[in-house]
Amino acid sequence: MVPSKKALEIFSIHKKDPRLIELILRESLNIIKVSEKTLIVETKHGFICANAGIDQSNVSQDSDEVLLLPENPDRSAKKIRKSIYEKTKKNVSIIISDTFGRPFRKGQTNIAIGVAGIYPLKSYIGNRDTFGKVLKVTEIAIVDELASSAELVMGKTLGIPAAIIRGYEYEHQTSSLDDYNSFGISIKSIFRDKDQDLFRNSL
Repeated sequence: MVPSKKALEIFSIHKKDPRLIELILRESLNIIKVSEKTLIVETKHGFICANAGIDQSNVSQDSDEVLLLPENPDRSAKKIRKSIYEKTKKNVSIIISDTFGRPFRKGQTNIAIGVAGIYPLKSYIGNRDTFGKVLKVTEIAIVDELASSAELVMGKTLGIPAAIIRGYEYEHQTSSLDDYNSFGISIKSIFRDKDQDLFRNSL
């Protein structure tokens, strides 16, 4: 891969392999922040993350090989869900996760990047809290919480590709496994609109 002029410009600040920088640019819609150690972008999927989610760890002994995020994580989740149903007749839900950093906190946590059969948010809007006050904004990102809990089992270096979560009650899709789009189940429903994002608007 031949680095572009833009990749070489970023290389003068961000000391990664210019070929990797070029790949990050090709997987990105926008550059959010560049420093010597950090390159934060908005991916083509709409994720805000380091290096467009491109992984060099747990990929290969060859340092020139990297792993990209799925082209369409929701579609990948749907294919996995359908395949499991065809093999087992079990109507399960699927969460595809990846490890992301977080603003204002050290450490990483797994978050959902693709879903099938499960609504990403659980809304409490309109319900009353313990003291009778009406909740106006509370929506819990349940797919992120489930993804992070699954990582405790899967680990980063254990070579465990999947975890089964049992016993959690959630609103799920029970229709035909082929009829996804009419339900609009997508990880994108969890994205904050840019005009409501105080952090990006301040950049």
